Amino acid sequence: MNFHDLHYSGRPLLLPNAWDVPSALVFLADGYPAIGTTSFGVAATCGRPDGARATREANLALARALSALPCPVSVDVEDGYSDDPAEVAAYVAGLEAAGINIEDSTGAGTLVSPWVHAAKITAIKQRCPDLFVNARVDTYWLGRNATVGATLERATRYVEAGADGVFVPGATDPSVLRRLTARLPVPVNVLATPGRSLADLAALGVRRVSTGSLPYRAALHAALETANAVRDGRPTPPATPYADMQAELVRHAEDRRPRAAIADQAG
Repeated sequence: MNFHDLHYSGRPLLLPNAWDVPSALVFLADGYPAIGTTSFGVAATCGRPDGARATREANLALARALSALPCPVSVDVEDGYSDDPAEVAAYVAGLEAAGINIEDSTGAGTLVSPWVHAAKITAIKQRCPDLFVNARVDTYWLGRNATVGATLERATRYVEAGADGVFVPGATDPSVLRRLTARLPVPVNVLATPGRSLADLAALGVRRVSTGSLPYRAALHAALETANAVRDGRPTPPATPYADMQAELVRHAEDRRPRAAIADQAG
């Protein structure tokens, strides 16, 4: 099943968000059919804040590293790292990915013009027609123009520009989600919401649920808990065995070898 089709299966697509190769591998090993990336996690591993256009090169490298995975990968490209639609499209064309998230806000926490964002989407779809473009609407995330009407106005413009899906992080109210999904003709994506199951979100019309930066932040918490457990003489939390993770990384490295190198070795 391709990435587009996964949004139309029996229940919402749960997309876990990785920040490096090992995190993607553990999601894949547990059976997730597709994997996303988190710009927060990628930026944080570089010691940079999210949304500051600091992940441009890191995302290219990560997308390249994940391209050997036997599943679709969607890359979070912040705002596309440029105000120029042609530059954004050229960057996206260089990613080895099945989809992208692209947001309509800046690192300074302001919403960009919906016409500018729509132009980026159009340029991307003209350059990469088969790419699943998930257009992120940050009205509720930033608490700016956080109304159903304003959100739908932006989202509709992005769909008309060619977006394959709409991501509305921060929207959690059931009545809001029901109205958004009823009015938009493409899959609506939300962040995982505490206390609301996939079945609950499906009943509201949601077709995709992302974990966002939560796994990365949970991993940091687990790392601190582990160190503290050793310090305090308490049992340490569960962890993937070293040998298992090393074996996964060896297999991944083998899968990424250039075809010519594999042929030479075989000969």
